[in-house]
Amino acid sequence: MVAIEIPTVVLPNSSSQQRVPVVGMGSAPDFTCKKDTKEAIIEAIKQGYRHFDTAAAYGSEQALGEALKEALDLGLVSRQDLFVTSKLWVTDNHPHLVVSALRKSLRTLQLEYLDLYLIHWPISSQPGKFSFPIEVEDLLPFDVKGVWEAMEECQKLGLTKAIGVSNFSVKKLQNLLSVATILPVVNQVEMNLAWQQKKLREFCSANGIVITAFSPLRKGASRGPNEVMENDVLKEIAEAHGKSIAQVCLRWLYEQGVTFVPKSYDKERMNQNLQIFDWALTEEDHNKISQINQSRLISGPTKPQLSDLWDDEI
Repeated sequence: MVAIEIPTVVLPNSSSQQRVPVVGMGSAPDFTCKKDTKEAIIEAIKQGYRHFDTAAAYGSEQALGEALKEALDLGLVSRQDLFVTSKLWVTDNHPHLVVSALRKSLRTLQLEYLDLYLIHWPISSQPGKFSFPIEVEDLLPFDVKGVWEAMEECQKLGLTKAIGVSNFSVKKLQNLLSVATILPVVNQVEMNLAWQQKKLREFCSANGIVITAFSPLRKGASRGPNEVMENDVLKEIAEAHGKSIAQVCLRWLYEQGVTFVPKSYDKERMNQNLQIFDWALTEEDHNKISQINQSRLISGPTKPQLSDLWDDEI
């Protein structure tokens, strides 16, 4: 299998016009998929993947670090060709804990620096008390200014090349931009054909923030039918192009200028997810896609859910 060269996009808010590969490999915990993370990552590198997404809360940093070390030792890839993202968990989402949390992630990943470090959620909880879902009584006020200053310090120290956020609404991004000296380069959010987030896309584009989509195929929760993968309109579009529904979904994101991190440890599907660059959706396809019923899949990490987490944004 020949490695595919994945296109990259510039992160406009980065200091050195850093580039991120359009497709990355997600590694969120998925209890339906027991295949060895390490083997899958080595295979992904052989196929051309260079962007790897993890988080302190996923429990996958160690396996990713071991796989990357092996790939580097084997000469499959060089560090400067990799783009590694990790995320700050809510228990460390306090100004005095950010730098040490990143240092811990780096030790686990066996890396000297990250390419991108994200605030995982715009909430803070009791330090040292890890639970998922997060108990609402454990929540503490989120000091966005103080935490972001600590994120900026991480970049100044060379521990990460760029900083950003995850799961931020337009309103929360506006609050952040009002206090930021170094601008966020990425907002990683749920985005798929059944949750297209037009308002957020427009705001991020206008402010130089690149979106990375998680759950781009609307997988990641087992509630009822998958409104994307089981959608008759998308089946028709896929058949007309001789592609899979997954490829139509990822092509749509690519055409919106969105980057994305599907998570598949299956060798064939990993390859299929890269077969999206030599064809295009038609205007009629886009019109049909714009009419798909919209609903959020991932409602939040707390129990019970927070009423103001998303600021009622569609």
